[in-house]
Amino acid sequence: MVAKGAGSAAARADGAQVAARASSSLDRIIHERLRLGIVSALAVNDILSFNELKQLVEATDGNLSVHARKLEEAGYVSCTKRFTGRLPHTEFRLTAAGRRALESYLEQMEVLIRATRDR
Repeated sequence: MVAKGAGSAAARADGAQVAARASSSLDRIIHERLRLGIVSALAVNDILSFNELKQLVEATDGNLSVHARKLEEAGYVSCTKRFTGRLPHTEFRLTAAGRRALESYLEQMEVLIRATRDR
């Protein structure tokens, strides 16, 4: 005879394991708040200038530069710099690898959310 509630305890333990696996496998490059904002903004815009992106994610110039560089080093965003007259113009795009990384990240978050809600 199975004690009352034993099945639900096992289900909770399984859910906790799923949640732990999902959270430990999150992409740490994307998981940081500002970088997630950058990748998300670029996922719904083909191209954004430095100033457009800065305004969307509410970042300072220095903060945006550091985090965008980290995403660029990971191959998640591409950065094109050019001059219009004497004024620098920087544009960002999400790469195919960045889109795949974001999709994977979102799937892992959905698993984590479901495991947490289903407890």
